[in-house]
Amino acid sequence: MPEFDPADHDISEIGPKVQAIDDVDELRALLEAEEDGEDRAPVKQVIESRIENLEAEDEADDEGLVDLTDMSTAEAANAIRGIDDPDELRELLETEEAGEDRGGVKTQIQNRLDSVTEDEDADEGEAEEEPKTPEERHPDLDHPTADKRHVRAVEAGDYRDMWVYCETQQGELIDVSKEMLGKARQLMDDYNDEYDADEKVIAFVIGEDIAEQAELAIEYGADVALYQEDDRLDRFLHKPYTEIFVDAARGTGHPYGREDRPDVEWHGYDEPRYVLFPATNNGRDLSATVQAELDSGLASDCSDLHITDVLISNPAKTGEPGTKKEFERVLHMKRPDFSGFEYSTILCLDKPDREFHPQGGSVIPGAFDVPEPDPEREGEVVEWEAPLEDDWFGVEVTAHDQLDEGVDLTGREVIVAMGRGIGDDPSTGIELGLDLVDALEDADLGLSRGVITASYQFEGHVEQYITEERQIGESGQVVEPPVYIAAGISGAVQHKVGMDESDTIISINTNPDADIVDFSDYFIEGDLFEVLPAVTEALESGESIGAVAEAGGATDD
Repeated sequence: MPEFDPADHDISEIGPKVQAIDDVDELRALLEAEEDGEDRAPVKQVIESRIENLEAEDEADDEGLVDLTDMSTAEAANAIRGIDDPDELRELLETEEAGEDRGGVKTQIQNRLDSVTEDEDADEGEAEEEPKTPEERHPDLDHPTADKRHVRAVEAGDYRDMWVYCETQQGELIDVSKEMLGKARQLMDDYNDEYDADEKVIAFVIGEDIAEQAELAIEYGADVALYQEDDRLDRFLHKPYTEIFVDAARGTGHPYGREDRPDVEWHGYDEPRYVLFPATNNGRDLSATVQAELDSGLASDCSDLHITDVLISNPAKTGEPGTKKEFERVLHMKRPDFSGFEYSTILCLDKPDREFHPQGGSVIPGAFDVPEPDPEREGEVVEWEAPLEDDWFGVEVTAHDQLDEGVDLTGREVIVAMGRGIGDDPSTGIELGLDLVDALEDADLGLSRGVITASYQFEGHVEQYITEERQIGESGQVVEPPVYIAAGISGAVQHKVGMDESDTIISINTNPDADIVDFSDYFIEGDLFEVLPAVTEALESGESIGAVAEAGGATDD
């Protein structure tokens, strides 16, 4: 039996687990389990690559000099990765030059030789060159950022707690703020159990007259809720919001913090261990500026989070080629991947000469459930008083209009989503979608990004429905209705992340090989201009959606 069941893990989780296995037989059992189960090509590729690497290392140990003659460049790179003897590498290089003389293979050997000899030089006590700024490396060039203050990371810092920026609108916490607090509470409860620790969830609210919202953050999971009030903070402004957050995040005595920062009992460390922001317009802006000021990284638009240890062999992170290092307490930030896989998991790891904290990410609204508030929950509410400078408020809003409340699709029973399949007659396509919405109870219209960004011309009353607030997907709303009807939508991963948790997915498409078919419960092959009127008519006559789908020639997923 394999060490774990690959079917219980997604691709991003399996990679680190496979790299930690050194037993070829164990890996073969794992490969067999994957072939008998999910049979995912990327997973099998990861396992097979690990097997090849280990076999190449064994061959090098058993037979001395590796024979690279029949290997591809990639196979040769794997074969020499475990060789630490410079003489053996030089001999391989001479053999390749006298034989196949392939440029790619020679480059791989030379790179490995350079790495090994650099390690030898370091072991012999040669002083490593201190990292230099671009200005120091190229003093002859004109550097437009030469006067910019460069904030470096803390050295040997003390990091604790998970901070959550809680955004408000109209003076009240928005749902994603509550969602993040609930997720942060669950993460830190598990963290404290796993690491025998006592670290906290710290909520931070900034605005005007928002003390009550800080108290509410305690009910949703925070241990400590900070708030800073000022009538000039009633609207989000990059500079003051960034400065206030960073001022509070840095501990007393921080090398880049203010000298008169008060010493508070609940914050006895240099910087937060983790920090979360909402992936809203304002939250995305703030997350970038705060993390830049704290000199750390950022994973944007995350859809899931978990904390665990991870074994890494990347020499840029370990500092020693050919070795592995375990990084503890790593926040795994799952987000949509544009390279073709469904998701990537981002890790913010330290390097030998630099620490990256806080580990930070922005969270897609709707990615987590809104927890039930607990009015009996106890916590500490703190009014923060970062000094505010007048030149931070260079923009003054003299007048504004109040927009409508907008469109919230997250609570609907049914969503009818329209995609590029409306292209032959966009106005009629949207009209057909609205007709179906009217035939259903508690339904609303959603749109794919393709409809929003296309140059379609819409006529009549349907034009008012073509707005970004109806967009579903990575950069739009995330929905989980009981029924999701996708008409003319191909199913790109950016759209999938916004709706694949729906209970029942019915897709309508002329292309039976469209990506959306793979994650639909029902698929109707046909033109939406023909299928939607039939579905609407059948519903108005009293038939169920399932009956309509089956009658229309649908196939089960």
